[in-house]
Amino acid sequence: MAQKWVATAFGSLDGLTRIDSEVPAPGAGEVTIGVRAVGMNPADVKGIQFGQDPAALPLSIGYEVAGVVTAVGPDVELTVGAEVIAFRVTGGYATELTVPAADVFAKPSTLDWAAAANLFLAGATAADMLRVAAPAEGDTIVVHGASGAVGVSVLQQAKRAGVHVIGTASEQRFGVVEEFGGTAVVYGDGLEQRVRSLAPDGISAALDCVGTDEAIDVSLALVPDTGKIVSIAAFARAQTDGFQVVGGAVPESKVFRDSVRQHLVDLAAAGELVVPVAQTFAFDDARAALELLATGHPGGKLALVV
Repeated sequence: MAQKWVATAFGSLDGLTRIDSEVPAPGAGEVTIGVRAVGMNPADVKGIQFGQDPAALPLSIGYEVAGVVTAVGPDVELTVGAEVIAFRVTGGYATELTVPAADVFAKPSTLDWAAAANLFLAGATAADMLRVAAPAEGDTIVVHGASGAVGVSVLQQAKRAGVHVIGTASEQRFGVVEEFGGTAVVYGDGLEQRVRSLAPDGISAALDCVGTDEAIDVSLALVPDTGKIVSIAAFARAQTDGFQVVGGAVPESKVFRDSVRQHLVDLAAAGELVVPVAQTFAFDDARAALELLATGHPGGKLALVV
């Protein structure tokens, strides 16, 4: 019998409950994973806060995990005992779960359990943003929220492509931006002018990881081609201002994000993509972890450790 966390009501974390859960034996093309760490993402909280369909309750949460294969179904090449990571799964806040083998990949030895569990969603989102903005080698781009999980992955992936990043952050987070090869700039009044002074040859694209009006207004002022402005948060502004948005619910994004998973594993295995984890929580402390995540300022990636 496994343990899992579910939301029994929408609107707040008050309905978060830990329950016993039967784990089905793996069928054809499936594996069962004994979870060692659960990756945590803002979408976990948003699904609880903004969900509306009562038929979805109790709501299983969590999209990515890292763990050990405990059972395999027919037609699966993975072996019991293999260390793996999985994304995109349903109900990842669990001590064990059965998932399609197509969503399971070998865990890079370069990443510990908590980091491995957080590789895919942020990494695939960053890759998706760069795909849409399509900066060329030698270009300079601006990334709003560059010290966050997605921003840090953008910094690393852009650097590999020869793209320079000017990243917005609080002054306390400048070190993070600079550690991963970006030029840090503080957000707030005068941001457009500060970015222009750092990029005399212009900004070729803008990637928004925060969704604030300031981020969008500055992006529109700096980048005349709205096809080169990409956001993962400012959906309402995208409808009125005509720039690009990406997300797991966007069909093209979903296909791309699934296709890039092995590439992200390869980068991590080669030491070319790291996943900074700000804090880990015991599996029993999922509520406290989600409360921190809900503040919007967790200081980096969070993980539940089983």
